[in-house]
Amino acid sequence: MRGLPISAAVAAITTGLSVFATTALAEAGKPRPWQMNFQDTITGPGRDGADFHNMLLILITAISIFVLGLLIYVMVKFNAKANPTPSKTTHNTLLEVVWTVVPVIILVIVAVPSFKLLYYQDVVPKTEMTIKAIGHQWYWSYEYPDHGDFTFDATMLEEDELEDGQLRLLETDTEVVVPVNTNIRLLLTADDVIHAWAIPSLYVKKDAIPGKMNEIWFNAEKEGVYYGQCSELCGVRHGFMPIKLRVVSKDAFAAWVEKAKVEYAQGDQDNNVKVAARK
Repeated sequence: MRGLPISAAVAAITTGLSVFATTALAEAGKPRPWQMNFQDTITGPGRDGADFHNMLLILITAISIFVLGLLIYVMVKFNAKANPTPSKTTHNTLLEVVWTVVPVIILVIVAVPSFKLLYYQDVVPKTEMTIKAIGHQWYWSYEYPDHGDFTFDATMLEEDELEDGQLRLLETDTEVVVPVNTNIRLLLTADDVIHAWAIPSLYVKKDAIPGKMNEIWFNAEKEGVYYGQCSELCGVRHGFMPIKLRVVSKDAFAAWVEKAKVEYAQGDQDNNVKVAARK
């Protein structure tokens, strides 16, 4: 790399890391073996979060290389053999101002997009529908108050219940179904201990706390099946409390609602028996 300026070398390395971060092994909806980066996101905040992460990766890589370069320079230039008579200088006004101001500027660069992202995540916009998720030990219940107020439980499928192609520890016997390109408000609570509803592809994670109603929102921009899990240590079967969400077209969602009104109205008693047997 003779003749290549240090700044150009740093730019090349950090650009390569950024490209790697955005093209690393990831797939929307589910984890993959040897995955090294986030799952692809299908929401606006998710893409902003990934871009923020990649920006920070470039920033911390550049800082690390700069600091490493300074350390190597000091070790070579000012070791006892190369510099037998050390300087007795104790202050350098310009240097002290620079190493105070530059970190402040870096923190501002990080803080501005960070605060914008946090605000965009936490402030719920005007939504078109609401779903309520209730955490139990160890399954989820869902209510659709805007579409007939039906309720159903979603419990994990055991290994002997899985069909070909289904994912171990992530499949559930019922699915959360939502329409694509729709602002959805998700209300969260629990009836026993603290749980957390999290789906990486939606860039959503929120605690479900007994006696409290939390809310979060999302807008899924791509149809498909997306998986998540409870992300709080909620007990012995914490790792067996998955979330399966299916994003469909608005017409398909309307048809599913009509079917669900009948299915879950008739199946409440059987479902309660099934859940009790699995607890």
